[in-house]
Amino acid sequence: MPTPDAALNAARTLVTTLAGALHAELIETHISWVLLAADTAYKFKKPVHLPFVDYNSLQARRHFCEEEVRLNRRLAPGLYLGVAVITGTTASPDIDGAGPVLDYAVRMRRFPPGALFSERIVAGALDNQDVDQLAALLAGFHGSAPRAAATDGFSSPDQRRRIALAALDGARPWAGEAALSTLQNWLTAQADILAPLWASRQADGHVRECHGDLHLANVVRLEDHVAAFDGIEFDPALRWIDVLDDAAFVVMDLAAHQRQDLCFRFLNAWLDRTGDHAGLPALRFAVVYRALVRAQVEHLRSAGSDAARRYLATALAWTQPGKAWLAIMHGLPGSGKTWVSQRLLEQDGAIRLRSDVERKRLHGLGMLEDSRARGLDLYKADTTARTYAQLFDLARTALQAGYPVILDAAFLRRAERDQAHALAQNLGVPFSIVHCEAPLPVLRQRLLARRGDASEANLAVLEQLRPGADLLDADELPLLRPAASDAAS
Repeated sequence: MPTPDAALNAARTLVTTLAGALHAELIETHISWVLLAADTAYKFKKPVHLPFVDYNSLQARRHFCEEEVRLNRRLAPGLYLGVAVITGTTASPDIDGAGPVLDYAVRMRRFPPGALFSERIVAGALDNQDVDQLAALLAGFHGSAPRAAATDGFSSPDQRRRIALAALDGARPWAGEAALSTLQNWLTAQADILAPLWASRQADGHVRECHGDLHLANVVRLEDHVAAFDGIEFDPALRWIDVLDDAAFVVMDLAAHQRQDLCFRFLNAWLDRTGDHAGLPALRFAVVYRALVRAQVEHLRSAGSDAARRYLATALAWTQPGKAWLAIMHGLPGSGKTWVSQRLLEQDGAIRLRSDVERKRLHGLGMLEDSRARGLDLYKADTTARTYAQLFDLARTALQAGYPVILDAAFLRRAERDQAHALAQNLGVPFSIVHCEAPLPVLRQRLLARRGDASEANLAVLEQLRPGADLLDADELPLLRPAASDAAS
């Protein structure tokens, strides 16, 4: 049996020779080589045995190539074409030819330069559509992913604490003592606080077979859609994780690139579709852990790099307590509440709770499902009361987790506004009202033109709500927060 160095050198020779034959660009990482040919990419696994991966044997490399294709076809089916068999000789290798098998490679469709989210965000090209499509993709994926049994032990409280502290250890050779001490103390304290929530989420089926490595360089824009690729295949424990932790990787990387607007746009879009607001108390820990993982990777790639320090700074920033406040929207259907609240959540890094979405969720409907096609009337008084109760319950969770919260509902009745104000006072957070209005003909025009939105308020609902609307009283006016004057529905 060849020595590890000899096996690695032989594999390098094979890949280099094949790259020349294909006129392909060769890219190397610590565990793989990638050949970029004209319209195809081939990913080879290095014959290495490291603490976190063992690709030493030919059989293992075949297995993990097959696993990579299986797992990544879930989120990028058009990219993963299958497993290529490398045959021939080291001096004259062939792909899927005759002769003995030399190695295996993952065959992928090559995408154009500049398509990665990591490239698009640096170029200033990453946009709202990119982020919205990614949130929808991941929400659907997380909702249907296989669930781990609690007895599997994946993402247990002890494991979460252990891997987070291990990620911090990876920063010890180069991070300052003050930063290390802050992070050590915070991670340890938070792990104690979050242990019951983590255990509950594990028991309730939130630990699923996820992607596991959702940083922006593993997400790509492809023609009219986005895809996530290069998920973790070599260690089940790194992909059988809480769905919130999977989504937190995207949240973290957008935050690390100083795009709070896209960060909270993505987070809210994912939450709207999943309804997983109960996990918000664990989000900061997940973001800090993911930032430390990326800091370690970037340092290994280039010691002392700006990227490594940027991720470390992101980890430190997310240990700071949030400045929670509660704002409620106010206005008739079509007055622009959702448009204005979207701008506010992106500007201020807030969690928005939409009555239109939660109203449907209470009836087992997705945010874009048609309730009337199911024979339901979601605008009855009892349904509205249940919806507001749900909004207040979710808002309490988010506020106690330290996030600003925007309640996107009509709040046409003084009693509803008083309930929201009382919640803010009870939790000791600032409270404000964001009033939106438009002339009646404009409201009607907007409702008639509305398509593809969670709201199902139509002209009949507008006419139903108008007579019972309570104007803001004089004592509420000091609570007003300015809204955009050009609000759209």
